[in-house]
Amino acid sequence: MASVCFYFQVHQPRRVRRYRVFDIGNNHDYWSDASGTSLDNRFIIEKVSTKSYLPANKVLLELLNRYPEFRVSFSLSGIFLEQLEEYAPETLTSFQDLAATGHVEFLSETFYHSLSFLYSIDEFIRQVAHHRRKIKKLFGQTPTVFRNTELIYNNDLARMVAGMGYKGILAEGADHILGWRSPNFLYNPRGAAHIKLLLKNYRLSDDIAFRFSEKSWAEHPLTAPKFAEWVSAVNGNGNVVNLFMDYETFGEHQWEDTGIFNFLRALPGEILKHPDNDFVLPSEAVDRYDSFGELDYPHFVSWADVERDLSAWRSNPMQHDALRAVYELEEPVIAANDSRLLEDWRRLTTSDHFYYMCTKWWSDGDVHAYFNPYESPYDAFISYMNVLKDMGLRLKA
Repeated sequence: MASVCFYFQVHQPRRVRRYRVFDIGNNHDYWSDASGTSLDNRFIIEKVSTKSYLPANKVLLELLNRYPEFRVSFSLSGIFLEQLEEYAPETLTSFQDLAATGHVEFLSETFYHSLSFLYSIDEFIRQVAHHRRKIKKLFGQTPTVFRNTELIYNNDLARMVAGMGYKGILAEGADHILGWRSPNFLYNPRGAAHIKLLLKNYRLSDDIAFRFSEKSWAEHPLTAPKFAEWVSAVNGNGNVVNLFMDYETFGEHQWEDTGIFNFLRALPGEILKHPDNDFVLPSEAVDRYDSFGELDYPHFVSWADVERDLSAWRSNPMQHDALRAVYELEEPVIAANDSRLLEDWRRLTTSDHFYYMCTKWWSDGDVHAYFNPYESPYDAFISYMNVLKDMGLRLKA
């Protein structure tokens, strides 16, 4: 049997506005930018909702009502959900409509899509608990499967998450870890026998997320029947095909005129034509399939860039300086007992801020430039560090 597990990451950060040196000590609003540009958080949420979230949710709702076997899962960052509540409540309602079908699962993560596990276990635990409460409040679910920021994962994280009561955790199916093994089975993390590991099939996932509209690709155009054949070929060679990707794939990264929504609309029917295929939620996969053995991730792996490591967020001195500076503020910010100050600090832990400071070249550099709302990584660093200086003044005051 080949079970398909659809998982979508849905996240938008609070982008720091162009915060200049003369703003330090004079303006504590780090987030409001009404320019209608890539730093305008309201504008971005409304734009991506129109292009991606609303039409994609409409298609998924049609599919969930048409095919009782269809399943889909999401991890919605808390900072994204807060912006939906503030800027796009109709988009939040559309996600709630999906949840009401009973065939959608919401995963757990850090509320602020942060790197907190790398720098502060206490803050990591607080953000995960905050996110669980938000998912329960908005969707009536208590997550049982965990997805860390950008699929950052290692053995230590698995042990920590297992101790927090989760029964499943997601990770990248990295070739240098798997070796001869397949991502189409479930595994146990080393040292954590009571939690199961679901691995992204990055080849099939990236065929949709990155190569769908690439006309130079040998398989272009990608059709639903063709992709369903690739999925069906897993029968006898795996239990579950984990298709993990950014939800913005639909309509934002792959525009509507590429045919991406038509592809999505047709895919479940094509997959279900094979009698041995079905769809599962991550928690259902954990319950249904046995572990194929123990898998060792001694070092951190992510789903970002060619290296599949942490270099997207900490590969240059700017990133290291910014990360060190923000986490040095943790204890004094918490001790200040100021809710606005604490909220600003936690928004500054979002991983995107450090991603924007990346200075890689070649294909990875092109990807970082595409997602960077600033003119350069250096502009991102300057605005961010200016904000931290202002926060230091607020703490002294």
